[in-house]
Amino acid sequence: MKFLLSLLCLTVSFGLLAADPALELQGIDGKMHTPLVAGEKKALVLFFVSPFCSTTRPFMTEINAISADYADRVAVYLVHSDSEITVEVAFQHADMSQVKTTVLVDQDQRLAKLVDAHVTPEAVVLSPTGETLYKGRINDLYLGPTKRQRAATTKDLREALDAVLAGKSVVTPQPEAQGCKIGGLK
Repeated sequence: MKFLLSLLCLTVSFGLLAADPALELQGIDGKMHTPLVAGEKKALVLFFVSPFCSTTRPFMTEINAISADYADRVAVYLVHSDSEITVEVAFQHADMSQVKTTVLVDQDQRLAKLVDAHVTPEAVVLSPTGETLYKGRINDLYLGPTKRQRAATTKDLREALDAVLAGKSVVTPQPEAQGCKIGGLK
């Protein structure tokens, strides 16, 4: 029964992504991007963030480090899916946070709904075929909505990416992300 449920979830997830792999979102660079197309990369990483969420700020250094460390093997996007965020606001956030990866605005929340993202910050790792390989926290800096540790003791996302790049299964594919709900998401 558990196997059938997992297979159904995988089929639904794959079916949703396969239905719209050429989804285009505007980047703060003024260009349109297809965040569900991996190209020659071995995976896609979507970081859902919000400048309106105080939990996002402490993660930006690690998000930037992961983006730099894996950019040669993984397509990385920073995604603003809060319905109130404009390209200008996303640009200001990227500038203040010194973001070096592609930043996208998903105001109508198509991408967030497609990959079932609900929280900022939250990371979603997809295979080139659209299979969700990991969805959850970046690390355990926050153990609850307002319960922050002095420092992270895990590297959940890095461990997941290392497993994916080594062709292995992710050991803990969905440790719950802690933060703010994506604004306006229905």
